[in-house]
Amino acid sequence: MQPFLSNRNTYDISLCQTPSKEPGCWCLSMACLCPAAMFMRHKALNHLEPGSGWSNYTCCQGQFGGCCCIQPGSLGESTCPVPCMCLEAFCCTGPAVSATSNIIRERYSLGLDEDDIRLIRCNNCLFFFSTCLTCIARITDCEGDDVAAGIVNCISDVVFCCTAGCMTAQTNHEIKLRGGDEPSRQVMSRY
Repeated sequence: MQPFLSNRNTYDISLCQTPSKEPGCWCLSMACLCPAAMFMRHKALNHLEPGSGWSNYTCCQGQFGGCCCIQPGSLGESTCPVPCMCLEAFCCTGPAVSATSNIIRERYSLGLDEDDIRLIRCNNCLFFFSTCLTCIARITDCEGDDVAAGIVNCISDVVFCCTAGCMTAQTNHEIKLRGGDEPSRQVMSRY
């Protein structure tokens, strides 16, 4: 998120405003998070380059570096983009939603709202805390550790789903808002 901090403009609505400003999209994307991530990526790609279908798809749109031998752009995305996007949405839902948000953020030079930063940090801290508690519960023999880890893990999952739903609804709102702003393609003709 560092490259976006200096941008003055932000999304039209903050992540915290999406449940009230885009309730249908927010609820639907929380209920069907993986399909919503796939739909929104397709919508964003075709917003940025109308009629492109899945031709510009790469894993997480290259927003996040690969690890070891897994490098975005060399995973077969060009030959089978839809199955690759399915895997991305189901295995890496958080990065999939963030990547879609970031490509719109990049295109329109949008920065981060203070509420967005707080919500994303809260989500990440809960996930980290949940992971630490789960590891401690596995190491220790104390019966209460499993219960505490399970409760925090459940809270972390709910916050993640809400945050991802907010991010999806925010991106959808911005695409609808800027639908006419995209320059149209000009076709050259000879006289």
